[in-house]
Amino acid sequence: MLLNLTILPGDGIGPEVTEQAVLILQAIAGAFGHQLQLQHKNIGGAALTVSNDPLPPETLQACLSSSAVFLGAVGSPAYDHYPNHLRPEAGLLRLRRQLGAYANLRPAICFPGLEDCSPLRADVVRGTNIMFVRELLGGLYFGEPRSIEGAPGSRVATNTMSYGEQAIERIARVAFDLATTRRQKVLSVDKANVLECSRLWREVVTRCAEDYPSVKLSHMYVDSAAMSLVQRPKDFDVILTENMFGDILSDQAGGVVGSLGLLASASIGGPVGVYEPVHGSAPDIAGKGIANPLGAILSAAMLLRHSFQLEREAACIESAVTDVLNHGYRTADLTSGGQKATPTSEMGQQVLQTVNELASDAKRKSA
Repeated sequence: MLLNLTILPGDGIGPEVTEQAVLILQAIAGAFGHQLQLQHKNIGGAALTVSNDPLPPETLQACLSSSAVFLGAVGSPAYDHYPNHLRPEAGLLRLRRQLGAYANLRPAICFPGLEDCSPLRADVVRGTNIMFVRELLGGLYFGEPRSIEGAPGSRVATNTMSYGEQAIERIARVAFDLATTRRQKVLSVDKANVLECSRLWREVVTRCAEDYPSVKLSHMYVDSAAMSLVQRPKDFDVILTENMFGDILSDQAGGVVGSLGLLASASIGGPVGVYEPVHGSAPDIAGKGIANPLGAILSAAMLLRHSFQLEREAACIESAVTDVLNHGYRTADLTSGGQKATPTSEMGQQVLQTVNELASDAKRKSA
């Protein structure tokens, strides 16, 4: 199979973790007989520096002409004073909209042996395996009008949250479809006691549930969900949310399972999916060689699964990550009490070596 990918390393630690993910993709392509075609482009602050545009036309065109996009991260305090449309994050939002990526999938898994990395008790977090399904093209992040108006000292800021029935239904069906392959449970998170958007959200999701009789649907207000996520995280299966609630709760889940550095994501629904680690650009540790590349590597697994339906290849990567963690390798975000931290490149190499070993074993067994 031809794997035609656009690589957007981005800002901060983005290039560091992307490098490790690309090495894994190259190994998978070689081991399983695929052709990997890569083109690297700028986005975010890296693009602003070169072209004064966080999403240059050539970057967008490359993404549109590829089969999938792999993104490192965007953002830097250096651009905080830029107008909204020129900030690095604006480039990412435009990319999602242009690619029609309305469904953001964010798994939050407590890997065996990492229970001590969570601030929660081991017995509380052990076995946690949550799939967040976040609506990605609506809500406050995209709503119009948005503005800051008025004279200094009396300015008024406005953001708009809006959701239509079709947008709610399509993301709800993604969540229900995923639940049928998991533990048959969907928790829909809203704020229906105060928000009209949430009332419509709850009504549409409830209606969609009628088409999935095997899936148990429940509803919860977002504040209660935030509390329950730390009280009983392993009880949750698929969590369905609108854009901002999903952004917040999935990051909270990163803390629950030990580190944002472990979290992968897939933004799908349009013709081209975007895959990126959840952790962001982390400029404070950029260039130090201590970033956790596992979120990026696991995002590469999601890319293979969701854009190319290569389940065996995706599972090979995920098994390699589990094996490496089982052997005690830990990046700085996963260490405590004087434990030795594994540098970014070494962690990537350990996963790479294990991927090659697992792929070779699989070939021998199928021969």
